[in-house]
Amino acid sequence: MYTERQGISHYSMAEEVKTANAPRKASRASASVRWRKRLRFARTRARELRMITKALLSTKHPVLVHIIPMRRCNLDCGYCNEYDDVSKPVPIEEMKRRLDYLANMGTSIITISGGEPLMHPELEEVIRHIRRRGMIAGMITNGFLLSKDRINGLNEAGLEHLQISIDCVNPDDVSKKSLKSLDSRLEWLSEFAVFQVNINSVLGSGVKHPQDALTIAHRAVELGFTSTVGIIHDHNGQLKPLDDDQIKIFEEIMTLGKRSFSRFNDFQHNVARAKEHTWRCRSGARYLYVCEDGLVHWCSQQRGYPGIPLAQYTPEMRAHEYLTDKFCGPRCTVSCVQQVAMLDNWRDPQTKKPMPMPPPSVANELVQIGGKN
Repeated sequence: MYTERQGISHYSMAEEVKTANAPRKASRASASVRWRKRLRFARTRARELRMITKALLSTKHPVLVHIIPMRRCNLDCGYCNEYDDVSKPVPIEEMKRRLDYLANMGTSIITISGGEPLMHPELEEVIRHIRRRGMIAGMITNGFLLSKDRINGLNEAGLEHLQISIDCVNPDDVSKKSLKSLDSRLEWLSEFAVFQVNINSVLGSGVKHPQDALTIAHRAVELGFTSTVGIIHDHNGQLKPLDDDQIKIFEEIMTLGKRSFSRFNDFQHNVARAKEHTWRCRSGARYLYVCEDGLVHWCSQQRGYPGIPLAQYTPEMRAHEYLTDKFCGPRCTVSCVQQVAMLDNWRDPQTKKPMPMPPPSVANELVQIGGKN
C-alpha cells in the first residue's frame, strides 16, 4: 500500500508495480501516422473551439449526446449496469435517422457507447454519418475487439476520440478489462491510430488493487495517450468516498492528466472525498443519453426519465430540462455530464421540477425519476 510509514514515494512505488506487472515497450508510429494524427488533432481542436463558442452564445442546442447503437456486450463486468447479452444492433438506417434528428437540433459532439459499440457490424458507417453531419465523433469501448485492421477502419471513418476504461493490471473475477489483456491493443493504437486516445483507470468500491490505477495511468502516458481516472459509483450513479491511500493515488493521476481534458475535472476532487458538489446539471438539454430504443434519458445512470422518443423530443422539452433541478446532482459521479454543465453553471438558475411522466412501457427501466417530484 501507499503509506508514509514505508518511506516510499508515490512515484517510486508506481514504478515498482509497473516494472513488475506491465510491459515497458512503447510503440513507435510511422512518420505518416504521426503527421495524420497531428493534422486530425489540429482540425478537431479547431472544431472544439467553435463548439465552445457556439455553446457560450446559445443554450438552445445539445452539446454532447451519448448514443447507444448496441446494448449487447462481449464482457460481463461485475459492477456494470449498462449491458446485456441478447440485444441486436440497431439497424444502420435507424441509427442514421437518429443522428439526423440530433444534427438538426444543433448537437456538437456524439459519443458512441454501449454495451460494446465495436460489436455493431456497421459501426464505421455510423461514424462516417456523424462526420458527414458536421458533428465531432467519439467512442467509448472496452477495446477487446480492436485489431490493426479495425483501427485503420476507424481512422478512415473519421473517428476523433476514443476512450478505453481499464480497471486492473491483471484480470479478476470482477473485470476482465485489464492492462495485461489489453496492452497489445494499446500498442497497436499507439502505432496506428490517428484519432486521440484516452485511457481511463478507476478507483473506488470494489477495486481490489487501487495502485493498479496509477500503473495504468503511467502506461497510458508512456504510449502517448491522455490519462484520466474515474471513481466507481453505485447503481444510481452516486458517489462513494475513497480512503486515504486511494486519495493519494487519485491526486497523482490527476496531476498526470493535466495535459488532457481531465484538467476540467476539478469537481472530482469533491467526488473523491464524498463531498456534495454544487453545480447545475443540464442533462436532458445540453447533454442527452439516447438508448438503443431511441428514447432520451437524463444519463446512463438515470434511465427511465424522461423516456421520450428522440423524434418527439421537442425544443420546449429541452428548455424545461435545462431549468430542471436534478435531485441526484449533488452526489453525481457522471463526469461527462458535469463537464458539459461547466458551460452553463454560471447562468440560468434551475427552478423547475421533473415533468410528470406516464409509467414506462419497458418493465426493467433502471430508474423512474418522474415519481421523485
